[in-house]
Amino acid sequence: MTKTELISRITQQAKIARQAILQMTTLSGSGHPGGSMSSIDVILSIYNIMRHDPKNPSWAERDRMVFSAGHLTPAIYSSLGIMGYFPLEDAIAQFRTYGSIFEGHVEREVPGVEWSSGNLGQGLSAATGFAISAKIRGLDYHNYVLMGDGEQQKGQLSEARRFASKFHLTNLTAIIDYNQLQISGSIHDVMPQRIRQNWESDGWQVFEVNGHDVSQILTTLEEVKSQEKPVMILAHTTMGKGVSFMENKAKYHGSTLSIEQCQEALKELGMDFELPRYQKMRDEFKPQNQPAHIDFHPKFDLKPGKPVLYTSESDCRSAWGNAILDLGKINRESSNPIVVVDCDLAGSVKTAAFEAELPERFLQSGIMEHHTAVMSGAISTTGIQCFWAAFGVFGINEVYNMQRLNAINHTNLKTVVTHVGIDVGEDGKTHQCIDYISLARNLFDTRIICPADANQTDRVIRWLIDKPGNYFVTMGRSKLSIIKDSENEVFFDQDYCFEYGKADVLRTGEKGTVFVCGTPAGRAVKAIDTLREEGIFLELVYVSSPLALEANMISEAVRRGPIFSIEDHSIHGGLASSIAEAIVGGGHQARLIRIGIEAYPVSGTADQLYEAYQMDSASLIKRIKAAL
Repeated sequence: MTKTELISRITQQAKIARQAILQMTTLSGSGHPGGSMSSIDVILSIYNIMRHDPKNPSWAERDRMVFSAGHLTPAIYSSLGIMGYFPLEDAIAQFRTYGSIFEGHVEREVPGVEWSSGNLGQGLSAATGFAISAKIRGLDYHNYVLMGDGEQQKGQLSEARRFASKFHLTNLTAIIDYNQLQISGSIHDVMPQRIRQNWESDGWQVFEVNGHDVSQILTTLEEVKSQEKPVMILAHTTMGKGVSFMENKAKYHGSTLSIEQCQEALKELGMDFELPRYQKMRDEFKPQNQPAHIDFHPKFDLKPGKPVLYTSESDCRSAWGNAILDLGKINRESSNPIVVVDCDLAGSVKTAAFEAELPERFLQSGIMEHHTAVMSGAISTTGIQCFWAAFGVFGINEVYNMQRLNAINHTNLKTVVTHVGIDVGEDGKTHQCIDYISLARNLFDTRIICPADANQTDRVIRWLIDKPGNYFVTMGRSKLSIIKDSENEVFFDQDYCFEYGKADVLRTGEKGTVFVCGTPAGRAVKAIDTLREEGIFLELVYVSSPLALEANMISEAVRRGPIFSIEDHSIHGGLASSIAEAIVGGGHQARLIRIGIEAYPVSGTADQLYEAYQMDSASLIKRIKAAL
């Protein structure tokens, strides 16, 4: 096809797309027609030159298109429908209706969509994840990301820009729909910014084009592939382009047309008004006609290696570092690479050895947690087993919304967080993550594992190596005693097999049950053993999966009497909450004594803080006796 013929085709496709945009938004009575009209020429130009196959949307070597401005679904669905990913009329009729895959913001369930978005400022991070994954796996595909101009106010974009420059992601092209309007009016009034200068200062090559001149767009898209820097295209566009009474009107960012206005607009475009037909299709649509559930999780072919036996006091974070180093080495040639990502904490989160041994599989992302969470999530969807190591307050608290976005995107990220709870010690309350379980509790399809000691940490990481889905693995800062059984033998020995959701009975007893999770495990063992010497026999259960308690474990605990929960975590939303839910959900009645953190802690050594908050062994003995 000649360039002239291609321009003619894209121009005709844009008319059809504008017709679809106006009809689907008018039909639903909601949506974002203005930006969709301004961006459609660029979007269709990209889809007409990028390498992709609508019949095989998961083709490994396809070019990727990420829509950071996820509200532009009218333009996105129109383009994908025109390209043949699904019938365009289905997207028009079902747009934003209950049970349809064509939701208000773009979702991965839609064929051709690479990343669920809507949270402005995150799409560039996802695109960098796809781009660097291509380099790691030796694949030659290009990555595009479309953003809005108001979106440039988001700080995460600067993080992603710097990352792309550092890693020379020349397989990445960003496009900004520069219509200069956002919800509240002109971008220059809402929040002045120097868009071009910001991108250039972070090392990007910038091109400017008329976003409605298809010939100029195509020429620029061809030119960017020969650049030695990542490229940003600033596409000058007009809000509501194509309909005179919509053009340059900020209200049409999120306001739809009435039926009469839609008729007038389509007449101006020279396109037919077909709303009655689509309304009939909408009325007849039934959710059960939608495709079956899509399995987004890759299959990992990775070897777990041989477990390590720790016999003397050690910290869980060192055990994690040793395990991931071993796994990286023995799986070096795997078709599913292991990648470790760090945010300037390699020495503290114990990934420095992995970096030294496998520098090509280690990504130093600097102090840019928001970007890193999304970028790592995107990497994890591409067949790479990705581990991001950070402190608890950075890997969970600070990036909660990014982790939520990962869950929505069905990613496979393994977030290993150290320095949780008061075990962090002297760093103080800003760094004492005491809500890691409660935050994970709110993320659907996300699991959390809290190993008790170095041995269980080693087994957990090896178990995780071939598991899909999102996991948090949490651990403290200090060296901990090795958990022993009642015969003083290592409990989590080399024959121990971790199983998510299975609790471990450390001591048996009939006077009551003590459930413990996380760093207090050793102190709890010491307290229970002391009580046994006094003739008080309590069941001691270690819970490594606090969001997946076994029902029979709770029913048996209720039968024994009082139930105690011990955790280096807020008494709200953690292990105690899981036990309470299980008690009530199982129709039981029981006394639950919660032992945990009841206020933001202060600075001090871990031992001082455990004593201050009555979680050291001596205090546990007193509290348990008092309750009994």
